[in-house]
Amino acid sequence: MPRYDFRCRSCGATFELRRPMAQANDPAVCPQGHQDTVKLLSTVAVTGASSGGAPQQAPSGGGCCGGGCCG
Repeated sequence: MPRYDFRCRSCGATFELRRPMAQANDPAVCPQGHQDTVKLLSTVAVTGASSGGAPQQAPSGGGCCGGGCCG
């Protein structure tokens, strides 16, 4: 089940809730009972080992915009 981070505007507490995606935008009550909360933007880092084979290489052409525009 996804985890969503919230911040209470009344007391400043941050907290997380696990809820179905269908309820992602539903209002949340902070642990102190305040109702004025806002959902925070969360980032997810996914890491893992590759399953054998040749090592992966970084894409070529790099640069700040995919190559070509930066002198």
